Amino acid sequence: MPEAVLCGTKTTEQVVAIVDELAAITTEPRLLTRLTDEQLAALAPTVVARLDDDRLSQTAMLNGTLPQRAGRVVVVAAGTSDAAVAGEAARTLTFSGVQCQTIVDVGVAGLWRLEARLDEIREADIVIAVAGMDAALVSVLGGLVAAPIIAVPTSVGYGVATGGTAALHSSLASCAQGVSVVNIDNGFGAACAAVRMLSLLGGPAS
Repeated sequence: MPEAVLCGTKTTEQVVAIVDELAAITTEPRLLTRLTDEQLAALAPTVVARLDDDRLSQTAMLNGTLPQRAGRVVVVAAGTSDAAVAGEAARTLTFSGVQCQTIVDVGVAGLWRLEARLDEIREADIVIAVAGMDAALVSVLGGLVAAPIIAVPTSVGYGVATGGTAALHSSLASCAQGVSVVNIDNGFGAACAAVRMLSLLGGPAS
């Protein structure tokens, strides 16, 4: 599994010390998640030059990516409001050497948009479904796609959906058989679950 540093729950000083040490002792790829703007700004320019940073997902790759591996994952997000969590999943997959595609804004409020992308989604070995509000996209995909589905409920919503609890409960109670569910907003965890599944395919990408 990829080694990652969760930055958001650490102080800026702690992140700077950790990343400085990693940059000094290894050229192996490392992933930084939940890296805040303040933490990024505090890193030395020589370290930043070795980072592939993405502000939407708040992820950064130090020293590139891991070797390519077999398999393909499609990350499907219900709305553009879910894009940051979907981006965390996609960036973790890319870092892990997994071929991935992100499809955004195909939630149940516009089923025709999902129908238009079904052929692409069905080509995936694994589908990561990212959705807030009622997370209905998870069950819809479960009824349309044969591949394993990993659901990521997001904290996008208001009223009873505030904080993502409704999306989490909806995903856990899905009528679609065999859907796996990770924690709220845990795009990283969903991607790591997909990497574990793809390891069963074995070998590098052809």
